[in-house]
Amino acid sequence: MNKHILKEQLASLALSMFRKDFFGIYHGSISAKTETNRFVINTKEAVFDALNTQNLIELYYKKDYRWNQASMDAKIHYSIYSQITEAKYICFTMPPFTTAYSLDHNVIAPKDYFGYKELGSIEIFDPREFDDWYDRAQSEITYYFQTQKTNIIVIKGYGVYAFNRDLHEMAKKLAILEKSCRLLMLDDSSKDYSFD
Repeated sequence: MNKHILKEQLASLALSMFRKDFFGIYHGSISAKTETNRFVINTKEAVFDALNTQNLIELYYKKDYRWNQASMDAKIHYSIYSQITEAKYICFTMPPFTTAYSLDHNVIAPKDYFGYKELGSIEIFDPREFDDWYDRAQSEITYYFQTQKTNIIVIKGYGVYAFNRDLHEMAKKLAILEKSCRLLMLDDSSKDYSFD
């Protein structure tokens, strides 16, 4: 695929996800594998509602000066791409309902039709200590994907990493997950106010 078109697709999806509050202004990351040893990822100064081809940088697996400009999540994306062949696109998002739901639960078990059919039950990964999380994240996220045979990880109080072979399929699953968590939270709050 043409790299310019690929960058435009990533920018378009980033804007949609920003509008849904999945990305903060400087918070999150999105990438696409371009060749067997390269991937495109947002830069660390990228603003997700105005992502353009200049805010997306191509990195080689072998680290060079470009890595200094890349998102702080580049090492995690690299680890996933280098060890999981099915990964063509990766994103790290912090959807508010999913992240909030992760704070007080260990499993997401959707009660809505689409969540149930598309996702099933999702275990919430507990990173334990946040102090050294970025030192461990690269290996622990990739290990989780490999051992759990999944392409989505919800990390308690941190956010969601997802990968897929199809960009739109990845976005669809994240949107379904967020809607399911929103419905679960609404269901929980309605029980708090019942007078039975």
